[in-house]
Amino acid sequence: MIQPDYRVLLDEEIWAYMDRSDSFYPPDAVSLTIDQQRAVYNRMCAAFHQPHPDGVRTWDVAFGGVPCRVYEADTSAITVVYYHGGGFVVGGLDSHDDVCAEICAATGYRVISVDYALAPEAVFPACFNDAWAAFQAIAAAYDGGIVLAGDSAGGNLAAAVAQTARGSHDGRIAGQVLIYPGLGGDRSKGSYITHANAPQLTVADMEFYQQVRSGGVPPVDDPRYAPLHDTDFTDLPPTVILTVACDPLSSDGEAYAAAINGAGGQAHWHEAAGLVHGCLRARVMSRKAAAFFDQVTAAIGAVGAGQWPAISTA
Repeated sequence: MIQPDYRVLLDEEIWAYMDRSDSFYPPDAVSLTIDQQRAVYNRMCAAFHQPHPDGVRTWDVAFGGVPCRVYEADTSAITVVYYHGGGFVVGGLDSHDDVCAEICAATGYRVISVDYALAPEAVFPACFNDAWAAFQAIAAAYDGGIVLAGDSAGGNLAAAVAQTARGSHDGRIAGQVLIYPGLGGDRSKGSYITHANAPQLTVADMEFYQQVRSGGVPPVDDPRYAPLHDTDFTDLPPTVILTVACDPLSSDGEAYAAAINGAGGQAHWHEAAGLVHGCLRARVMSRKAAAFFDQVTAAIGAVGAGQWPAISTA
């Protein structure tokens, strides 16, 4: 197969972002220990971190025994439960702090970021157990609707929580917004093949994270691990999946939306051209990434308000 020409597919702003992001990683990054990878990732995230919008208050508190960070701009009847990305290996409350603060400011909703346990110290199902425990405690602590959201690995956890929550919580989940999520799709086709060696995330990277997350033995047919491995996609909340074209995971969004719609639910998948995995952080350097983030916040706002369709692709 002819490999995509990313010099054509990606504009100068995205290349500048990737160059800056990659500058934090040494040439022998593949040989770094997990602790070293986390240190590099944290330094990179800190370099891109933006000040909180005016009026956003934050505090740290545990829900269900899981460390979390709450963001509020005003009294809100809607709570966004946010699960951060990072391959289940890196990331935390600080890595996505400004993203969550800006979601709060843009929507007016309360946002709670969940600091679930990371691998290899805590292998699957520890990450899911934390995600679920925090969700249950947050649902008990606050009245009103809940929007589940997350990027990459966090999108996986949001979908797994939504699927596990079916039939409980009296319809409290207003919807879910998944940002370039990894959902366990078919790696023999689609973006897994076309963009197997995409910048910022490759199929080989995904295999590494999977081995670390699972402790070396990935579960089979466990939707808590891979939501697309479920056999029942009925009764899921309205779902928006936002992916990017230059990413091996993009086909997961297409497949998940098709599964939900095929089961009689409401799902919308949108793939943004000219962007790479992890581009939420690029919003400060790229107009395309900024527009993508605006779609994320608009989708969260619409889903929380019960509006459908929840996204405009015009």
